[in-house]
Amino acid sequence: MTTAKREIEAAIEVFVHGYSMGRSRTFPYEASRVGPLWLMRDAERKNPRDYRSEEWVVHDVGAEEADAIVRQHARPGFAVSVVIANDEPDGPTRIAYKALGYRLLRTEGFFVQPLRRIPSPPAVVSIERVRTAERAAQLGKIMRRRPIATDLFGDGAPFRQYVAVDGDDIVGRVRSVDAAGATWCEAMFVEPSHRCRGIGQALMAKMLHDDRARGSRCSVLMATHAGALLYPRMGYERIGTLLIFGPKGRIPS
Repeated sequence: MTTAKREIEAAIEVFVHGYSMGRSRTFPYEASRVGPLWLMRDAERKNPRDYRSEEWVVHDVGAEEADAIVRQHARPGFAVSVVIANDEPDGPTRIAYKALGYRLLRTEGFFVQPLRRIPSPPAVVSIERVRTAERAAQLGKIMRRRPIATDLFGDGAPFRQYVAVDGDDIVGRVRSVDAAGATWCEAMFVEPSHRCRGIGQALMAKMLHDDRARGSRCSVLMATHAGALLYPRMGYERIGTLLIFGPKGRIPS
């Protein structure tokens, strides 16, 4: 196995475990191996109609082989995410999945920060980790989600939530999740009224310095085309692209 392939495989493991932990806040969302593929899906539910969509992650496996495994094991409502390394053309993959009855939903960049060098940009607003019930309730109201439980405020918690605060207002946020000896970065957001002021960089810097202090070997994230402009400034290196496919109608057998 080449160094590049090992790097992608390790980053995928961080991705699937970190992403699954994030989705598990409302109901257990599990990561497992099914043959050469990774599967992320809800744990067993009493009512099958309650299942959220599941995601299959494919790397270095042919489209026909991956499709056969997915069709054998998938529940209704799924996506197939194919990881393509930087030096690989994505055209053949697009064509192969289209021929199998899939449509391309979107693409995302796959990034890793080795945590050797972390920028320290100035913060124009206060950057803090959520450690109080009051701040958790404020964030939960903004995100329309259940507030972070108080037992997750400590240093031993499996994830750390950071916010940017301007006066009394939360104007940005990002979360770091422990996964496979590394960290998964997710839910990065800055309010439109506060963008282009370096707040996103300051949030990321605080998070990354804490990641390294906790012994993380790297930080992994996925990025949209817009997000891909920010992360290289924070030391992230693009190692590949995720092509996310969904079934177009009924997948042919």
